[in-house]
Amino acid sequence: MTLRDELVRVALAWQGAYGIAPSITSAISEYDAAVTLLGISESDYGASMGLAGAVRRGFDFTFNGERYQIKANRPSGKPGSFVTMVPKARNYEWDQLIWILYNREYEIQEAWRWTKDSYRNEFHELSRLSPNHMRRGLALR
Repeated sequence: MTLRDELVRVALAWQGAYGIAPSITSAISEYDAAVTLLGISESDYGASMGLAGAVRRGFDFTFNGERYQIKANRPSGKPGSFVTMVPKARNYEWDQLIWILYNREYEIQEAWRWTKDSYRNEFHELSRLSPNHMRRGLALR
C-alpha cells in the first residue's frame, strides 16, 4: 500500500466516523497530477516537494521547466451530491493547469490540462467555472 493509499484510507475512515473527510484533496491532487498523470517518479516528486513550503505562491510544482497549478474537486459522497463548481486559478504565475475530478473514493474520473494562455483567454472574464468549462481543455484521462 502506498502512502497515498494510506492517506485516502484514513480520510475515508474519518469521513465514515465523523461525517466529513479531512481536507486532503489538494495534497492528493498534486501527487496524482505529478506521479500518475505526468509520470514523475515518487522519489523525484518527494525530493522536489521537500524543498517547497506548504503553500507556494502561483504554482504547485515544476516539471521539465514548466510550472504546474493543480485544481481538483471531489463530491462529498452524500446522496445526490455532484460537483457543479470548479475552483478558479487566482493568478497566472504558472505555465500549465491541471484540473482533476475525483469520485468519492479519491479515484481520478477525469483530468484536463490547460496552458496559461488558453485558460486566460477562455475564463478570465468568468466569475464561476463548472466541470463543463474545464472539459474544453486537453483530456489527460
